[in-house]
This record gives sequence, structure tokens and C-alpha cells, in this order.
Amino acid sequence: MSVVLLSQYREKVRSELDRVVDFWLTHSHDPDHGGFFTCLGKDGHVYDELKYVWLQGRQVWMYCRLYRTMERFHKPEILQAAKAGGEFLRRFARVPSDSWKCAFCLTKDGKAVKIQRTIFSECFYIMAMDELSRVTGDKDMQAEAEKMMDHIIHWVRVDPSELGRTQLPGEEPVNSMAVPMMLLCLVQQLTEERDHDLVEKYRETGNWCVKQILQHIQRDGTAILENVSLEGAELSGCQGRLQNPGHALEAGWFLLQYCTKNGDESLQSTAISKFIELQFQIGWDKEHGGLFYFLDVDGHCPTQLEWSMKLWWPHCEALIALLMAYNNTKKPTLLDRFAEVYEYTFSHFSDPENGEWFGYLTQEGKVALDFKGGPFKGFFHVPRCLYMCERILDGLLGDKN
Repeated sequence: MSVVLLSQYREKVRSELDRVVDFWLTHSHDPDHGGFFTCLGKDGHVYDELKYVWLQGRQVWMYCRLYRTMERFHKPEILQAAKAGGEFLRRFARVPSDSWKCAFCLTKDGKAVKIQRTIFSECFYIMAMDELSRVTGDKDMQAEAEKMMDHIIHWVRVDPSELGRTQLPGEEPVNSMAVPMMLLCLVQQLTEERDHDLVEKYRETGNWCVKQILQHIQRDGTAILENVSLEGAELSGCQGRLQNPGHALEAGWFLLQYCTKNGDESLQSTAISKFIELQFQIGWDKEHGGLFYFLDVDGHCPTQLEWSMKLWWPHCEALIALLMAYNNTKKPTLLDRFAEVYEYTFSHFSDPENGEWFGYLTQEGKVALDFKGGPFKGFFHVPRCLYMCERILDGLLGDKN
């Protein structure tokens, strides 16, 4: 792959990141109450004023990461927006305010609408507080993030009762890959460039997360299953046969980041061969291009009605995973696969007229839903992908231009 082509990739990724940031800076801010509107139409108009806590946390994190690590985004308006988003979260997200459980959804002025019996609102609250503390120097925010992290670890590994989830007699406990993946992401966030004591505090949790993720390699290494038993055995029925190629690709680059910190070459090989190369091969639509959303390992039609659609975020994760794997190994086929995903993604998801990306395509690659944000799509997967790809390409090209 020529330096010229890598430079072209970087230039496209860089300009696209600028356009995506401009879109959210222009359309998503709530000047009256703080926080962000994420239900944005094709041209950026707000079609619903509900505020989703996990997307609020993601946007604060993304603004802070850009502000802190990329000179061209070191702008006062970005920092001010991040601070306003962080203040909104600290005032309203925890329900009740003296608990460690966060709402899933709030009104525009911060009244709780819905609470989910999961950990994901809390996870992105942690990411927001930790990253915001890094740009403001607010030690209370950092301490708050650590305390919430300790509660999440307790809920996941010791006692889930505070989540409000009742164990019914017919329900089999499940190791869902999303949980250890998210915890590993938080460990990496909280320990990045932190002191030795904090790194050691979460070392065992990080190792546990990796072991839990690896349990999802099933069928003699020929499949990554989304759900397995707590002991790492395959589950029966549709739940047990479910594959999510985008999620597995995301897990792959999470594992690669872990390998970089811990120098584990065997784990790197597993991450690339099983979670990245195999998942691309399984998940790529040979007829129409793009990654399927869900698949059934035995070839049955998945029960998820959207299984054949092409969504924005799996393609974002594929771009990161393939480019990171190439960066670590210089294996040419990985860059070839990156190029394939790159061409599909930028030609199908990106909106050259209004900015940002469409999120939901039909199997054939036509836009199915033309909004730019909603309850599940905010200022996160697209800018994170572009940000990470730009930084990896900078490294491959040997400069920071």
C-alpha cells in the first residue's frame, strides 16, 4: 500500500471528522438547560427533545478527548460544551441523586423518564467524568468516576440486585459480551496515564474482562457467539446462536489495546485471527457489500428483524479494528480489508450534502432512515472511528500533520 494512498485515506478521514464535529457543534447543544439533543434529523433539526444519558456521556467524552489530544479541536467552544454537558449529567443523571444508578432517559430539563436495568448509562457517565476531569483538573470528578466504577464492578461480579433485575426460575445466567467489553473499556479509560496505584487497583478487573471475552470463542474457534453461559458454554436456542460481527470486531480492537499495554503476543494473535479477520469473513455481505448486523451461527434467520440491515457503528468498528491490526502487524491483507470497508462506508453512510452519517441502510445499501441521531446514535461511534483512524494513519505515515 503506497504512502500516497495512506495519505489520501488520512486526508479524507480528517476532513470527515471536521465535518462531523461541526454538525454536532451546530445542531445538538441546548443553551437553556445544558446537555445535548441527539434526536437530529437529516439536516440537523431537533425532532425530539428527550436526552439519553449514555449519549450525553459519550458526547462529553468525545468533546474532551478531541480537545485534549488534537490541537485543531483545542477550542473554547468545545471545552465549554463539554463542561455544560458534564454539569447537566452531574445534576440530573443519578436517580435518585444520592444513588449510583443513572437514568437512561431524561426530559430536556433533566427529569428522569426511564431507568434501565443495565450498566451502560453508568459506564458512559464514568467515561465522561474521567475525561472531563483530565481537561479541567477537577479531582472530585475523577473520584466520582472511580466510585461509580467500583459500584459497577460490584453489580457485575458480586450482586446485581441494585440494578433491579429479578432472577426468574427459568432464566439462565448469561455472559453477554457487551458487559466485559464495556468494563475493559472503562479500565483502559481510568488507568490511561494514571499513577501506579490506580493501574494496580483495576489490573485484576481488566484481566477478568479479557478472560470473559475470550469465552465467546466457540465451536473450536470458528465462531464468536454474543452470549454464552457463565462457565463459557454454548447456550441453547436463538440467544445462544446469535452472532454480532460488529461487536466482535469492536472487542477485537479493545483486546489489541490491552495487548499493547501488556505485551501479550499470543492474545494479539487471537484477537486478530478470531475477532477481526474471522468476523470480517463471516459478517461481510458478499452480494451487496457491508456488514450484516446479526447472524445465526447455524444459518437460521435471526429473530432480530433488522438482522440484514447495514448499520453505521459496525462499519466504524471494522475500520478501527482492521487499521489497528494492520498497524500492529503490517499484514497486507488487513489493509486490503480496511480499504474494502472504507470504500463501502464513505460511499454509503456519509452525507455530503448535510454532513454527518446516515445510520441505517437496507441490505442493498440504500438509506432506510434518514435521521442523523436518535436514542442510540449520537456523537460517538462516527467521530471516535475517524479520530482513531486519523491517529493510526498519522503513526503509519510517521508524522502528526
